[in-house]
Amino acid sequence: MANQPLAVPRIPSLRVMQVASGFDVADHAIVAAVQPGDLVITADIPLAAEVLAKGGHALNPRGESYSTDTIRGILQMRDFMDTMRASGIQGGGPPPMTQADRNAFGSHLDRWLARRRPAQPAARPQAS
Repeated sequence: MANQPLAVPRIPSLRVMQVASGFDVADHAIVAAVQPGDLVITADIPLAAEVLAKGGHALNPRGESYSTDTIRGILQMRDFMDTMRASGIQGGGPPPMTQADRNAFGSHLDRWLARRRPAQPAARPQAS
C-alpha cells in the first residue's frame, strides 16, 4: 500500500492498493487489512507492533523478526531515540544495508514461507 502510484511487477498474487495522502493513512490501511498469520515487511516499529497485536507477523527488511516478546523493548528504544533526536542529539541514522542483513532477511522469509507451504503427501513406494 502506498499513497502514491508505484511501479510494481505484474504478478497474479501481488495486489497493489493506493490510499489517500495523510499521516499514517497507509499504516492504518495495512493494519485494517492484516489477518492472523499474515506477514508484513516493515521497518516501522509502531506498525510492526500493531501487526503483531492482530496476530500477524512482522519482519524488518534487515532481517529482524519482530515478536510479541521483543516488540515492547524495541518500541521503548525507538521512543528513547526519538526523544534524543528532539533534544538535538544526532544519531546519524541506521548503518548501510549489508549482505549479512540481506541474508538474515532471506533466511527469515524462507522460514516463514516454509511454515506456510501445504504439507506434501508422503511418497508412495513404487511397485516393481
